[in-house]
Amino acid sequence: MARATGWIGAHADEAAAELGRMIAVDTSFPPGLGYDDFATLMEELVAPLGFATERVAVPETLWRVPHGPASGPRANLIASRSSGRPACGLYFHVDTVPAAPGWETDPLRMERDGDRLIGLGAADMKGCIAAILLALRAADACGVELAYDPVLLFCTDEEGGLYPGIRYLAEQDLVPAHVLNFNGSAEARIWAGCFGLFNVLVRIHGQTVHAGEGNRKGGGLNAIEGALPLLNALTVLKARIATRVSTLPPPPDKPPLTAQLNLAAIRGGTAGGQVPALLELTLNRRYAPEERFEDALAEIEDVIRRSIATVPGLSVETVLVGHLMPTADPGGPHWPRWQAAMCAGFGYAPEAFRKWGAASCSDFGWVQRATGRQEVLLGGLGRPDRNVHAPGEYTTIPDIISLAQAVLAYLAADFRPDLNPDLPSKQS
Repeated sequence: MARATGWIGAHADEAAAELGRMIAVDTSFPPGLGYDDFATLMEELVAPLGFATERVAVPETLWRVPHGPASGPRANLIASRSSGRPACGLYFHVDTVPAAPGWETDPLRMERDGDRLIGLGAADMKGCIAAILLALRAADACGVELAYDPVLLFCTDEEGGLYPGIRYLAEQDLVPAHVLNFNGSAEARIWAGCFGLFNVLVRIHGQTVHAGEGNRKGGGLNAIEGALPLLNALTVLKARIATRVSTLPPPPDKPPLTAQLNLAAIRGGTAGGQVPALLELTLNRRYAPEERFEDALAEIEDVIRRSIATVPGLSVETVLVGHLMPTADPGGPHWPRWQAAMCAGFGYAPEAFRKWGAASCSDFGWVQRATGRQEVLLGGLGRPDRNVHAPGEYTTIPDIISLAQAVLAYLAADFRPDLNPDLPSKQS
């Protein structure tokens, strides 16, 4: 173990180079067109480690909706090797959010600034893949016996998709009972669960005419102007929703977690010479575990119907285009060992750990529902200053090294056997 820990530090630049290759594959969702290409890259990187791979596509009937944002095959990749040890799933979502305006560098070309590795998905969560591959190479290079057979799960559409890949894999009984999810933080955190979210596409239809005829009787119907009562009503609803406080514990020194409604995207019109006939609005609703999805959706749909009815001639259609269930308390018997591994990798003191949830969301609520299993371990490279989902997203070489060392410790047979609930003596 000591030699392997040093090996990780000595080969971190190789992991950084692989992260650069991952960032260069555009897997932004929506639309999610790069999943096949990313699976090909992962197959290349895991083959020298002796992993067999299988691609599992989510059937189009489960995620395709009229005018929805997703397109292209939803290619999930499972990489495994079996020696008869208990399986440990290592989960990654391969999609990123689209690059927002404001990047000062090419978001799909990793830039290195000292220890900083800057690029779209560097922290969330392609850097985690680089770290875990580094840990597995160290184990092989230094002869570290593992307590578990790792099963790598490279999954699609976590960033608000309608049918995330891990949901489909869980429903097909392809997800191990024991899973490390790297969609989280590098902080000393015990995960308490998280909110759910859903995205609704609202399409408001007017009538196009020449813009010079727009002010005359019968001169078209401006969908953008007609949507103003709806936008105002949604702003009122947003404030009302924000008063709903969850009992989920917030991060340390942060205010209580509350429900949220965001007007996330808006598109309408084509040119100055036309009265716009279509406005598309995407709403993002983050709902607390105490709320029912059906009630939250019905509340929004009611506001939409009542607002559009005030503008004669307008019509509206709504479609659900994304949904992640809340994740219930994911505690279980493996958490003490994972906390000890985080201490070994990142240097945290055991007493530094705090338990909190988040209004950010996970696709593991679907796993809990599909399998009936609650425990999900959480780690990752997220930190408050890493610009996750924003221009300039980055991770660091030290954090990649620390996460690799934590994962190596967790998987190693001789690390804290007293905390391994899968040993025969523990099971008896």
